[in-house]
Amino acid sequence: MYKLVFTRQAQKDAKKIKKSHLKPRAQAILKVLRKNPFINEPPFKKLVGELLGVYSRRINLKHRIIYQVYEKEKVVKVIRMWTHYE
Repeated sequence: MYKLVFTRQAQKDAKKIKKSHLKPRAQAILKVLRKNPFINEPPFKKLVGELLGVYSRRINLKHRIIYQVYEKEKVVKVIRMWTHYE
């Protein structure tokens, strides 16, 4: 099991998720991340450029959960839970 930690921005995004009725989908993804962030269901992408070393999973077509994995510490840092295009 991995420990989830949330940035301040991810905590703010969680409020938006709740208001937009995407909470069940986001919670399902977080459950997968807690179990094993490298399971490919739902699929994830490794990001590039400024976000090298960061991963992304779709909540819906527009919104994603953006996270970083610290394997040695068994920690998943959730960076964003909304869109990373803003």
